[in-house]
Amino acid sequence: MTTPLLEIEKLRVEFSGSAGRRVRAVRDVDLTIYEGETLGLVGESGCGKSTLGRSIIRVTEPTGGAIRYLGHDITRLRGTVFRQTRADLQMVFQDPFGSLNPRRTIGDSIAEPLLRARGATRAEARAAVDDLLDQVGLGREAAGRRPHEFSGGQRQRIGIARALAPSPRFVVADEPVSALDVSIQAQVINLLSDLIRDRGLTMLFISHDLGVVRHIADRIAVMYLGEIIEIASRDDFFAGPAHPYGEALLSSVPALSAAPARERIELTGELPDPADPPPGCTFHTRCRYAVDVCRTEAPALREVADGRQVRCHLPLIPVSALSTASPVKGTS
Repeated sequence: MTTPLLEIEKLRVEFSGSAGRRVRAVRDVDLTIYEGETLGLVGESGCGKSTLGRSIIRVTEPTGGAIRYLGHDITRLRGTVFRQTRADLQMVFQDPFGSLNPRRTIGDSIAEPLLRARGATRAEARAAVDDLLDQVGLGREAAGRRPHEFSGGQRQRIGIARALAPSPRFVVADEPVSALDVSIQAQVINLLSDLIRDRGLTMLFISHDLGVVRHIADRIAVMYLGEIIEIASRDDFFAGPAHPYGEALLSSVPALSAAPARERIELTGELPDPADPPPGCTFHTRCRYAVDVCRTEAPALREVADGRQVRCHLPLIPVSALSTASPVKGTS
């Protein structure tokens, strides 16, 4: 494994809910993202994926925990130092239209981070904008137009160009293709794959669509009710998840015609209330394998012999693989 670029430790994000309740959207997440990899973050809507992604780059401020970028905790940075660091950490939003100023030309929107964060001259910014628009397939003549003049797929390309403008090392892509037609999705995924390769980007790719994640991710992290419950390489995960929730998610992905038929697992019920999570394992209320210990004791995120991590008392892997299992550092 390469050098860690980001190390997230005990990250928490809480919001004020109704009747004075605290909603724990992200619950003590420990996660390492390595230089040059694309980590796919998957889970149902409402599980905290987007909140986690936004909090890592401090679009949403964490309530607690540490975010170490190249070994330095960035959670307490302010002012000029934070602005300079933040230029290295960018985001592609799910709704590209909502993230672009409708009154500004896209050339001005893409140039802004270069002017403010990198101190580029206007001539340098204009040249960079032209180059970026060529790279994302729009052409430099698009710089003088405004967001409403473009299709959804084109606007997402603009959002990608804006995120790449300050030459970041790390990008959060938050459901970047979920609002696009299937044919346009493939084009945008191919574009992101090319940019990751050509620029050596590190990416957190957030999606509820495992079929999309399979095409772009090197590793996969599964999130449920604000917690990371499984981490595995892409190949290991698609060969067979170690957590029952991952198993259920994968069962909903259409199998290739030559592949054996996969049992479809229907999850009953909705996600529990994040302001009042169930005791023990948070998934036990929907798990077909749950036993008594699952209802009373919260499992730790544990590393199994093949390097996979799983938060489960009864992981779906051979028992012999647990012989060297131990809690992941920083978890309990």
